[in-house]
Amino acid sequence: MKKDIQVPPVTGIEIAIVLEPNAEGTKDWNVYVINNKEVAIEMIVIVSQGFSETKKTSVFRRRVDFLAPKTAEKFEMMQPELFDLDNRFQVSFFEGNQIHEKTFIFEATTIQEGFFRNIDVLNIQGVSCK
Repeated sequence: MKKDIQVPPVTGIEIAIVLEPNAEGTKDWNVYVINNKEVAIEMIVIVSQGFSETKKTSVFRRRVDFLAPKTAEKFEMMQPELFDLDNRFQVSFFEGNQIHEKTFIFEATTIQEGFFRNIDVLNIQGVSCK
């Protein structure tokens, strides 16, 4: 039965959006999933979408097979036009044999340098949601 499935609360996982230099000498906004846990996580599925009262973007699905402890994986490049929308990232993963799930939301206009903080695992400034 559905009511019998236990999905424990998620800690130690975050989504970070950072502004990084690229090979062409300009900068890109990249999105990372970060594993701050002491254990690896596997079969990570990330579903992302931007939305507002009047607009919705396409739904994007990404998969990361394995993420070691205290590491990060870039999974998406983000266009600045999306910063005026709320941006939702739904993350599902396995830790051991247990499935975990959490939704991260970056509210409209919060993806900007005024909200930057240090992202330790990446050793770069950016915006994150825990």
